[in-house]
Parts: sequence; C-alpha cells; structure tokens
Amino acid sequence: MEKQLNVVPFVSVDRMMRLVHSVGIERFLTELAGYIEEDFRRWQSFDKTPRIASHSVDGVIELMPTSDGTLYGFKYVNGHPKNTREGLQTVTAFGLLSHVSTGYPVLLSEMTMLTALRTAAMSAVAGKYLAPKGARTMAVIGNGAQSEFQALAFKALLGVDRLRLYDIDPAASRKCAGNLARQGFASIEICDAAAEAVEGAAIITTATADKQYATILTDNMVGPGVHINAVGGDCPGKTEIHRDILLRSDIFVEFPPQTRIEGEIQQLPQDHAVTELWDVIEGHAVGRRDERQITLFDSVGFAIEDFSALRYVYDLTVGGDVLEFLDLIADPDDPRDLFGMLMRSPAAPAH
Repeated sequence: MEKQLNVVPFVSVDRMMRLVHSVGIERFLTELAGYIEEDFRRWQSFDKTPRIASHSVDGVIELMPTSDGTLYGFKYVNGHPKNTREGLQTVTAFGLLSHVSTGYPVLLSEMTMLTALRTAAMSAVAGKYLAPKGARTMAVIGNGAQSEFQALAFKALLGVDRLRLYDIDPAASRKCAGNLARQGFASIEICDAAAEAVEGAAIITTATADKQYATILTDNMVGPGVHINAVGGDCPGKTEIHRDILLRSDIFVEFPPQTRIEGEIQQLPQDHAVTELWDVIEGHAVGRRDERQITLFDSVGFAIEDFSALRYVYDLTVGGDVLEFLDLIADPDDPRDLFGMLMRSPAAPAH
C-alpha cells in the first residue's frame, strides 16, 4: 500500500467561495443536487443514525456522521438563534471525509457556506418530486442567511423565477431582494405579512431561525395544491407550521427517527404516517399525485446530505489549486515509534 502523507487537504472559507464562483453558483447547486440524489438512490448502503446533539438554553451543537462503507464523513454544526444579535452566524460548521480502509482523512472543509448550499440543493431535490409541475412563484418566509440559496436552488432546478419575500425584520427582506436583484429573477416582491407573501405562490419556503414553537403558517394560509418546503424547524422545541396544516398534508422526510424528534412532525403522534424521500426518488413511493394535493417536505438536514456535499467538493478539488494542506496527521518513519518521533522533533530539548 502506498505510504500515507501526513498532510490533509483543507478547503477554507476563502477557498470555498473561490470554488463556488469558479463553478458558478447555479451550476454548483445543480451538481450538488445531483450528488445528493445519487446518494439517496443508494440509501440502503449508508450507516444511518440521528445526529448526536448537545442542547442548551442558547442553542444546540451537533455531530452528524455517516458512512457508505468506503468513505466516512461527519459534520460538526451548531444552531444558536441568538447569535445574530451579537453579530455572529446562527449556524457554523465544518466537516471531514476519510477513507474507511485506513481511517485517514482525505478532506477537511469549512461547511458554514457549504451547509447553506447543500440545504438549498436538498430542498430543490425534494421540490423536483413534490412541487406542482411548472411552478414559477415561491414565497420565502424568513429572509436570513439561507433565503438566497433557497431561491437560487429552486430557480436552477425547477425554474422558479418569481419570489415573494417576508420577514419580521424588513431589513432582512431588503437584503435578500438586493442580493438577488441581478440573479435573473423575473420579479421579487417584498411583502408586509406572511399571509400576503403566500398569495399566488405554488411553493412556500419557511426558513426562520427562532428556537420556539412558532406558527409561521396558519391553516387558512395554505390552499390546495401547494408544496411547503419547511426548512426552519430543525430541533426539538422549534417548529414553524400549524399542526392543522400537517394533518392536511402528505408529509415527506429524510430519516424518520431524526425528523420525529426535530422536525415539524414532533407535533404529531409517533405513528403518524410519513413517506421517506429516498423511496420517492427510487420510485418505491409516489410524491405528487394530483394538482390539489398539499405536499410538505419536513426538512431537518441529514448526514447523508453532508456526505454528498463533501464528496462533491472532494471531486471538484482533487488535483486542483483550491486546496490548502494541514499538517494534521502524525507520520513517524516507524509507525510503532510515535514517541521517538516526538523526541526527534526540533522542538525537543537538547541533551
């Protein structure tokens, strides 16, 4: 076997941004969505477990691991809604991909930017199977860090080109509209209320941040035929959708054992029927069946999606100049002599 190197390829935030721009953001989202869809088609090949979460009054810190038997990946991610009031990101993340055969890392990457991209790509993959055909108008309620990525993913994959925006903070909506002004949308309208934003929208994306049982959508706001992309409810005690809407909807999820704890369906009995999205992608279950059906993707984010994102970035960067390298792995001349390596270090005291 070829001797392993002691350096690990690293994609920093700056390098990730360069990578996205070199590919093009819509192409990046489209190709990332393809990797996610490909991995969902081999769902049974993966180790699956609900993410390992440490909750506090301020937020949550989580580890999200999975493996397909060849590669192992995990993401470290937090969710602290109060952070924005302190000038900090609500969500930060980094991830690692390694060879199962050796345990050696092959990629360490920032995932704050990448998580926003993969969440949007995942939403659009679900929308391919669940949204009304030909839908062009989407309401985006909650115009924070995730909103532009969601809009661009639905534009790239589904052809959505009309946006109706609402946030309790009008400055967030103005920020979102300004950022998307030159991204090829036919119209972007800022609305004064959530009820106004959903008027005429075939797709409703909710992406709010507050960790509370909230009612962003009330039952009277959702009519027949709508697809709801529920992104914001992603931990225990945090929801966005009124329970009555859930009872009228066909609900699609990533991994039920995780979603029943963290998603909108934490409001429902544990035996309430849901459909796993991988079953729809594989053709084992039906997604959208008619024009009056209300579909709801209860998106909480799952480790396989992060694995797909890391795999995509790894394939993009192999042999390229985007990577930096970290001296992360000890590499003694004799694998059994780690102590000898320590004592031969230039930093060791002279005798």
